[in-house]
This record gives sequence, structure tokens and C-alpha cells, in this order.
Amino acid sequence: MAKTTTSHAKDAEFKRGLRSFFEYRDLGIKEATGGAFGAHVIRAIPGEHATGQWHTHDLPFQMFYVLKGWVKFEYEDIGERTFHAGDCCYQPRLIRHREIAHSDDVEILEITGPAEFETKNVEAPAKAAAAE
Repeated sequence: MAKTTTSHAKDAEFKRGLRSFFEYRDLGIKEATGGAFGAHVIRAIPGEHATGQWHTHDLPFQMFYVLKGWVKFEYEDIGERTFHAGDCCYQPRLIRHREIAHSDDVEILEITGPAEFETKNVEAPAKAAAAE
């Protein structure tokens, strides 16, 4: 039987992860759910910037909620979007997207299902490639 899991800000540890310009705080959801879900807080490393690499994530569920600051993404289906504190985004499985920029103080809550998933760098969508 699963037990109640907690994560307290006073004990928070941020570590480098998937993207070199971000640090990640694991909220303990992966372990608590046996990997069925993941949740972490992502924050900017001041002075580090997005690479703008188009990529996909292969997972059934991924969403983020901006806690602080702002972040700008480009998606193959809806184009560029800037998200500020209080904004949320659901990213469909295998949607091509890229991060364009973020504020030095950005903090994002991301929830995924499952916790572990494949990320692949991909070519820009035809419409985006023609505009570059």
C-alpha cells in the first residue's frame, strides 16, 4: 500500500537534469507512484539560456504550470506562446516544440505520466523551418 508522500521547501535540493540551463527539484511523486507519475519544480540557472533545439517527448501526459517568471515556447501546432506566472500548458505526446527563452527567475511545476520518458531531438517542423 502506498503511503502519503511529502516534500518540504526547507529540504529542497535542485539538481541539473534534462536541460543544461535548468535545475530540477524532484517532489517524490515518481517513487510514491512506482514511476507511474513524476512531478518536479524546474528553475532557471541564472545566466544560462535555452538552446532552441526542437524536440519531442514520448509520454501520454505532460503539463506545466508557471510558478514564477516567464518562459517562451514554440509548438508545431500553435506557434509561439509566452507563459507567465499562473499560466498552464498541456503538451500532447510527441508534439514538436522548443524553448526559445525564459526569465532568470522562472520556476515551473511539471507533472508527467509516467515519470520516465524518452526525449528526442528532431528537425524543425516545415512551417517553422521556412520562417527561420
